[in-house]
Amino acid sequence: MKPSKFTYYEPTSVEQAVLMLADVAEHDGRILAGGQTLVPAMALRFAQPAYLIDINGIASLQELRQRQGALEIGACVRHAAFHTPVVDGPLGRLLSTVVQHIAHLPIRNRGTFCGSLANADPSSEWCLVSVTLGATLQLRSQAAARDVQAQDFFLGYMTTALAADEMLVSARLPLLPAHTHFGFEEVSRRAGDFAQAVALAVVDVQGDRLSNVRLGLGGVESTVRRLHHAEGVLEGQVPTRALIDEAARIAADNVEPLDTTDEGLHYRRHLTATVVRRSLAQACASVGSFHSQG
Repeated sequence: MKPSKFTYYEPTSVEQAVLMLADVAEHDGRILAGGQTLVPAMALRFAQPAYLIDINGIASLQELRQRQGALEIGACVRHAAFHTPVVDGPLGRLLSTVVQHIAHLPIRNRGTFCGSLANADPSSEWCLVSVTLGATLQLRSQAAARDVQAQDFFLGYMTTALAADEMLVSARLPLLPAHTHFGFEEVSRRAGDFAQAVALAVVDVQGDRLSNVRLGLGGVESTVRRLHHAEGVLEGQVPTRALIDEAARIAADNVEPLDTTDEGLHYRRHLTATVVRRSLAQACASVGSFHSQG
């Protein structure tokens, strides 16, 4: 099939883009950045926007900037930008680890970090990273700009706090101190498929104890989220395999999978425990007392 008829705009500044969006928001006007979800949906006529606002010509949205203790990612920065670390330290390594799990190379070369957030698929690796690390998202409309915390941005299945006349301009990820360790684990049917379950564990290590434990889960529920019950078991503790098994069990017991059958619910909870256990084991691998357990 072919897309239905639409009017195409090419703004050269954020100000132009939000002005255009204000004019067409009520007529299903859409922002186009990477287009890896929107364009196929248009080709199948699942989506039929009357107006497309292509923001790829806005130079400021192509930028990655490190400032004020954060990495700022413009709305048109591609997934492929993170194939190698874009900042020194744990954050750069984390992003370059996670990006290898996103779809396939052609999609990574075109799709964007912020576009993935705006799409809000619960299996999205970048949505998981943003919530787990506490990203701040900058939204702009013609009337105002506002910052929204990632945990408040994702409202439900592919639903966000973006108003019809707002665009996501950038995402800011806090830089991670040198003593931060992380683990990332994803289960999918085939490489490049959407995740059935994905977990990110981020911990600070002081001596042999864990602090500032952040544990995120995606692909299981209607949106990504932090697993606060499991985090609480780990905070301030010396990591052991028994402790990690307990955190994984608590995580599995406290999720509400989208599946409707008993078999599906059991399977998703099993996957939850698996990815949480593996991500935590990776994050704790360099802790002396944990490593010595073999």
